[in-house]
Amino acid sequence: YTELYRNTTTSPSPLNVQQVKLPTEGQRSQQREWPCWFSVLCWQLLLLLFTVSVSFYTFIHVLSSKPSSSGVYIKSIITMIHLYHRRLSVFIINNFNDCEEDWELHGEKCYYFSTRESTWNQSRDDCRRGGGDLVKIDSREEQSFLVRKLKQNMNDDHDTFWIGLTDSKEEGKWLWVDDSPLNTSFLFWNDSEPNNWAGINEENLPEGEDCVLMGKKSGADDLKCWIDVACKILFSKSICEKPAETGRVTRV
Repeated sequence: YTELYRNTTTSPSPLNVQQVKLPTEGQRSQQREWPCWFSVLCWQLLLLLFTVSVSFYTFIHVLSSKPSSSGVYIKSIITMIHLYHRRLSVFIINNFNDCEEDWELHGEKCYYFSTRESTWNQSRDDCRRGGGDLVKIDSREEQSFLVRKLKQNMNDDHDTFWIGLTDSKEEGKWLWVDDSPLNTSFLFWNDSEPNNWAGINEENLPEGEDCVLMGKKSGADDLKCWIDVACKILFSKSICEKPAETGRVTRV
């Protein structure tokens, strides 16, 4: 992927060393309120309790009058409880999880799309200062979310973002930043990647390509947009990730 290596340098330009605006751990308002979602949750829980109570009372009545019908009724109660459980789970994920300012909530994680162009290691340091790390992609759904977001954040096809995947410890053994191995069920390499390209006559990049970035301005309909590149290149942005906070905070 030779087009990526335009203006590659190991010395950051003045633009590259600008102060990152990534919020540090704990930079959040100390004022908390109980907004309207708390009332909604209470009503949801009361409704669930009422439904279970009525169902249990009805079950006792059916059991005493028609013992042969008890099995079918038990199944209907279990189905109803599972339905309410799913609804409450979705409600809690969407309303009890929160992210700091400039971070974006998706599922149970917060994401920060840094616009600072830096090396893979510099980007990882920035993410850690914000309380997270370079993103680890655990599913096709998460990859799809990131592809959609990058399509919105990219200016052109050369505008790429570091992710937390590397084989710098052992060539060909791809590990995430938490040292977990790459799941072969979720591979989103671009065509002919990874290729560990070492440059023309293997002189430009003698150490090869040990870090991964992603991004396609076209949107990557097949989701395959991972590219292995040299970890020291400076023109890639990055995606940080950390768990969402429990309990939504109303900032004032």
